[in-house]
Amino acid sequence: MLDRLQNVGRVPELRRRLLFTLAILGVYRIGVAIPTPGINGQALGEYFKAAQATVFGMVNLFSGGALERFSIFALGIMPYISASIILQLMTLVVPYLESLKKEGEQGQKKITQYTRYGTILLSLVQGSFISLGLEQITTPAGGSVVFDPGWSFRLMTMLTLTAGTAFIMWLGEQITERGLGNGISLIIFAGIVAALPSAITDTVGFVRQGELGVLVLVFLGVLMVAVVGAIIFVERGQRRIPVQYAKRVVGRRMYGGQNTHLPLKVNTAGVIPPIFASSLLIFPGTIAQFVQFPVFQQVSSYLQPDAIVYNLIYVAAIVFFCYFYTAVTFNPDDVAENMQKYGGFIPGIRPGKRTAAYIDRILTRLTLGGAIYVSLVCVLPTFLIAQFNVPFFFGGTALLIVVSVAIDTVAQMQSHLIQRSYEGFMSKGKGKGRG
Repeated sequence: MLDRLQNVGRVPELRRRLLFTLAILGVYRIGVAIPTPGINGQALGEYFKAAQATVFGMVNLFSGGALERFSIFALGIMPYISASIILQLMTLVVPYLESLKKEGEQGQKKITQYTRYGTILLSLVQGSFISLGLEQITTPAGGSVVFDPGWSFRLMTMLTLTAGTAFIMWLGEQITERGLGNGISLIIFAGIVAALPSAITDTVGFVRQGELGVLVLVFLGVLMVAVVGAIIFVERGQRRIPVQYAKRVVGRRMYGGQNTHLPLKVNTAGVIPPIFASSLLIFPGTIAQFVQFPVFQQVSSYLQPDAIVYNLIYVAAIVFFCYFYTAVTFNPDDVAENMQKYGGFIPGIRPGKRTAAYIDRILTRLTLGGAIYVSLVCVLPTFLIAQFNVPFFFGGTALLIVVSVAIDTVAQMQSHLIQRSYEGFMSKGKGKGRG
């Protein structure tokens, strides 16, 4: 594996993409360290330290610590994800958006533009609620979080946080277009990985102070390894539908007559469902934390990561988005039509609508299994940690995102290497006597 990693530097395009991705992620991490003006950082740090087990812990994890520092990237990429969800859902009910979706690349550019507008709008709304809430927060020691409350602070905070989110959105799009992997997923990945050193340090401190037993620590380690193994096993799993292509003559050449397969992944949607579900739950939970009304406080208590209501809604949202995102990205009718166009057919299944129905039936069953797997990985470790009252927040959702994004990024590197006739990461080495 390590020997073959040298091949990455030998492909100029792949090397440029990798360096560009690392540079963009470096810019993102620098922005996380830049604080928002008008905030007492020390007082805010004390407040968030006491709120790690709440929804703020989840938001802070996805933002890579930006919320705890209340940097210019405090909102993170969640407004963009929320806007994407809203636009995707609206394409099902708004004829204009549905027609744009069918126009191909030009229509997708238009939908992307509307998603950007929605991101700005959601960022302004969230920024306004957060600025109002910050003025009401006092630390356990009685210190104030805002130096100079008022409309000047509120407008400045709204504009700063909105500009930060817009910049992260642009960084993610640049990675997707000119780098390696999905830009939005990699930004979330970078934020989670950046929190690992401090999480390890805190865990060691808990063990030394006696708050975390050695046996419990071993249990957490075994649990994490088991979850990582399960993620790798399922993410690489697929159902292969056999496909045969009939022989046909084009000019003087004969094409087809070969056997192949149609691979369907167990988890077609990847990490998108838990990210979408988290963003939907984080949005009302964050606002409820800052607004000091009894109804909002009740909602906030239900939307804590260790609450039963939160986990039930979270699982339901994951299952929904597994089916929804799979339906958006994979159309059995198009696959069946293309297969028939090139003379392909599934043995025992008539081409056309019967083939589309057959693929759809298999995909529906696979998606159910994938949704159950994603739900268990995201909820079970976090739920167990909460039930054992363990001060450890790196749960299943973070592990799923980190491992899945790493697998997808390495797979994209693999495809670039294969295109340029290099040995892949997973291929076996050849003999040394090669000429």
